[in-house]
Amino acid sequence: MEDGEENTVRILIATDCHLGYMEKDEVRRHDSFQAFEEICSIAEKKNVDFMLLGGDLFHENKPSRSTLVKAIEILRRYCLNDRPVPFQVVSDQTLNFQNTFGHVNYEDPHFNVGLPVFTIHGNHDDPAGVDNLSVVDILSACNLVNYFGKTVLGGSGVGQITINPILIKKGSTAVALYGLGNIRDERLNRMFQTPHAVQWMRPESQEGCEVSDWFNMLVLHQNRVKTNPKNAINEHFLPRFLDFIVWGHEHECLIDPQEVPGMGFHISQPGSSVATSLIDGESKPKHVLLLEIKGNQYRPTKIPLTSVRPFEYTEIVLKDMPDIDSNDQNSILEHLDKVVEKLLEKSSKNVVQRAELKLPLVRIKVDYSGFMTINPQRFGQKYVGKVANPQDILIFSKASKLEKGVGKIEDSERLRPEELNQQNIEALVAENNLKMEILPVNDLDIALHNFVNKDDKMAFYSCVQYNIDETRNKIAKDSNEQKFDEEDLVVKVGECFEERVKERSTRPKGSTQFTPGAQSFEDFQGRSAAGADSAVSFSDDEDAMPTSSSKPSTRGRKGSSASQTTTRGRGRGRGRGRGKDSTTLKQTTLDGALGFRSSQRSASVAAATSIQSGADDYASSDDAKGNAAEEIDDSSDDESNLLARKRAAPKGRGRGSTQSSKRGRKSDNSSIHRMLMNNDDDDDDDDDDNLRKRLNPSQPRAPRNYGALRR
Repeated sequence: MEDGEENTVRILIATDCHLGYMEKDEVRRHDSFQAFEEICSIAEKKNVDFMLLGGDLFHENKPSRSTLVKAIEILRRYCLNDRPVPFQVVSDQTLNFQNTFGHVNYEDPHFNVGLPVFTIHGNHDDPAGVDNLSVVDILSACNLVNYFGKTVLGGSGVGQITINPILIKKGSTAVALYGLGNIRDERLNRMFQTPHAVQWMRPESQEGCEVSDWFNMLVLHQNRVKTNPKNAINEHFLPRFLDFIVWGHEHECLIDPQEVPGMGFHISQPGSSVATSLIDGESKPKHVLLLEIKGNQYRPTKIPLTSVRPFEYTEIVLKDMPDIDSNDQNSILEHLDKVVEKLLEKSSKNVVQRAELKLPLVRIKVDYSGFMTINPQRFGQKYVGKVANPQDILIFSKASKLEKGVGKIEDSERLRPEELNQQNIEALVAENNLKMEILPVNDLDIALHNFVNKDDKMAFYSCVQYNIDETRNKIAKDSNEQKFDEEDLVVKVGECFEERVKERSTRPKGSTQFTPGAQSFEDFQGRSAAGADSAVSFSDDEDAMPTSSSKPSTRGRKGSSASQTTTRGRGRGRGRGRGKDSTTLKQTTLDGALGFRSSQRSASVAAATSIQSGADDYASSDDAKGNAAEEIDDSSDDESNLLARKRAAPKGRGRGSTQSSKRGRKSDNSSIHRMLMNNDDDDDDDDDDNLRKRLNPSQPRAPRNYGALRR
C-alpha cells in the first residue's frame, strides 16, 4: 500500500466525542472541545480523505447554544477550505442523506469543503420530536457534516429498515460504507431475529467492478456487551459480507481490530475521546484510528490523543491493609492520602508526553467492608487545585457475595457510563413484586425515558391520555347500549387494562407512540355523540336542552322513575340534598367521567332529575306552574326567629330545570358540581357563575324586608 496513493482511501475514525460534557464545571468544561479539535487537527495533518464519526458527537439531546456554537466553529475551521476532495460518491445520494438537499456536502457549489465529515447519531444525540430531528441535523443543514444512517422504521409489528450504503470510489478502490444510527437495543435485537426486518442493500455489478470488489464497512452505535442478551447486539447478527466494523457507544478504547470467529470481519472499538465516567475502562489511554484501504486490504494505525486530561484509577480493599485499624479513622485517612499522593506522582511522570499541564482526574474505589466510611467531600478539600475532581475522589463500596463469580461481567458493565445508575421501571416492578393496575409498565417506562432523555415535558400526560382513550373506546364498543353497574364498570376497566398489557407484551419496546398533542378531558367533551358505539361524554349542546325549557325535563323525569324513587327516599330536615344513598347519581357521575352514556341524553337528564328531586319535596303547591322555587332554611337554630328566606326563580325556569334555586346549607354533591361545571357553553356562562354561588354559599343572612318583597 506504499505505492499508488491515488488508489488508497484514507479515513480518520473517532467515536463518542460528547461535546458539551461538564460544560458548567470551571475546570473540565473545555475538555471535550479540546479533544475534538485535536482529532480534526490530526485529520488535517494526516491528509485524510474524510473523517468518520461513530455517534454521540454531542453529550446532550438538546445541547446549549454555547456548545453548538463551539462545535460549529471547530468544524468550520478545519472542514471549509479549498483543498480538493479526491474521491467520488457514486450511489443514489437521496437515499444516503435524508435532508432537503440530498447530496454530499462537498458537491455544493456554494461551499468549499476540503475535509468531508460523515457521521451517524448515537443514543445521546438521537432524533426526537414530531419532525424526528437531531442536533446533527443542524450541522447537516449548515453543510458542515454528512449525516447518514438515519433510518425510518416502517412496516408493521417489530418494524422494518433498509440500510443503503454510501458507495465511494477513489481510483481502483471501491468502498461501501454502511451506517446504522442508534436504535433501542431491545427493538433492534428483535429486528435482527425477525426474517426480512433488516435489509442490507448490496452494490450492483458494473463494468470493471464486481460485487466482490467492494470493501464493505459498517459503523453503528449500540450496546456490545450486556448481561441480558436482549439488551445488546450480538456480533453474529451482522452479515458475513462485511469486512470492517466500527463500533461506537462503548467507551473503553479497544481500537486494535479484533476478528470475530466464524464471521470473517474485524471490529474496532475506538472508545470515547473524553472520560465521562470515572471508572477503570475510561482510565486507559485514548486513541483515534487511521484506516487506509486499498482494494480489499486495509491497514489500521492508532494515534494517541495528547490533549485528553490525565486520569488515574485504582482500587483498594481496607481489610487487606495491615497498617489500618478498623476503629481508628485517622489511620484510614493517612492510608488514603498516601494512595492519592502515589497516583499524583504517577500522573506527573506521564505529563511529559502531553501537550500542556492539566490537573489530573483521580478516582479510588474503596472496599470498606468491616470499616467505617469517611466524608468524600471533606477528604477532597485538601486536594483543591491539585486534582480536577476533588469532590468525588473516593467512592465507597462493599463486596457482595456474588461479586466473586460475576466480577468479569461487572467490569464490562461499568464501561457504559450512561447506564451505571439507570434502572428501568420493568426491573423495579419485578424486584418488588408490584402489580400495575392503571398504566401498562412498558408505556410508563417509555414515558419516563422520553421525559428524562428527550426533555419531553408532555411525556407522562400523553401516556395517560393515550391509555384513557383506549379504555374509553373499548368500553364504548362493548357497551351495546346497555348500562353497567358501578362494580361492573370497574371490572370492565380492569379487563381493558389486562388486554392493553397483553398487547404491549407482543409489541417491541418503544413501538408504542403516544400522540404528542393529546387532548385533555375538556377537549373530549365537545365531541358529538354519534351513538353508543363511539366514546362519548357530556356535550354542551345536549345538556342545554333540558335547561332551557321545563318540558324536556319533565319527559326526562318520566323516563327515569328509578332515579326519582331513590332520591325521594331521603327525609326532610338537616342533611337534605346530600344524596348519601343515591346509587343512580354515583353511576351517572362515573359514567360521565369515563365518557360513557347509554343514550344521548340519559346522563344529563338523570343529573337534572337528581338535583331537582330534592327541591320538589319543599316546593310550594302554589308554584306548580314552574314560575318560582323556594325553600325555608333551617341550617342554624339561632336563625329560627328570622323571617323565612325566599328567593324567586328567574322566569322561564321550571321545576324541571337543572338550575337549582335553593339557598342555605352547602351541598355535598361535589361530583354533580364538577360534572355541571364542565358545561362551558358560551351562552350559559352567567348561569354557571350563579350555579357555583348557589351550590357554595358563604351562609348569607337574609334581610328583614325579604318577606315583604316576596309578598
